[in-house]
Amino acid sequence: MSSLVETALDAAKEKSGGALIGYLPLGFPTLEGSIEAAVAMANSGADVLELGLPYSDPVMDGTVIQQATGVALDNGFRIADAFSALREITAATNIPALVMTYWNPVLAFGVDRFAQSLAESGGAGLITPDLIPDEASEWIETAERHNLDHVFLAAPSSTDARLSQAIDNSRGFVYAVSTMGITGARSDVDSAAQGLVQRLRGLGAQHVGVGLGISTAAQVTEILSYADGAIVGSAFVKALADGGVSALSDKVAELASGKRG
Repeated sequence: MSSLVETALDAAKEKSGGALIGYLPLGFPTLEGSIEAAVAMANSGADVLELGLPYSDPVMDGTVIQQATGVALDNGFRIADAFSALREITAATNIPALVMTYWNPVLAFGVDRFAQSLAESGGAGLITPDLIPDEASEWIETAERHNLDHVFLAAPSSTDARLSQAIDNSRGFVYAVSTMGITGARSDVDSAAQGLVQRLRGLGAQHVGVGLGISTAAQVTEILSYADGAIVGSAFVKALADGGVSALSDKVAELASGKRG
């Protein structure tokens, strides 16, 4: 079966030059609030959802996302809550929803059990920032069995051999990290992003999303001039934290205006 995310990226590319991929953590500000926020994001111009699984040691996340996931954990968020939330979100929207998670929670829950629960709740697959392809054979085999996408990261510092591994083992897209370090909105998207995407294209990547640091419509336009998706996280989480769902909807619509047409 085909990848729902790849289909969504292709449709967005044809319609508006590329996709807006929006990140929010599940369970923030509450479980019900995160469901409402994700649906609002889908209704305001996002083409793909990236929903974060709160984790106690989020080494790649900046302050805004760490604080939000901390609230979710303090409220008692459990992995099973992710699947109940996904079930409601995917029933209320018509765009694919990926889950972004560190690998330890998947191992703790059970890899096959996690994959089956994800598929049954309508999830499209996983983004696994701390799992490298050459250590991911169990996950890749399990994901394929459940028709789930498996998205791996690529960084400017990666060798061509590492980039090829990410390309060959990703389904959905390759997640190009535009800058070194942790997540967080920046005034300028790292210039290394375009060079990284060019390297990935040269090695055969068909679908590439760029994330870390995007916070304006102009940056979305810039990213979509060479990539298939612009991934926005901290800017959306901050809007939700500061102004609730209405402010989030406005921010999503603002950044979606960076798509063509």
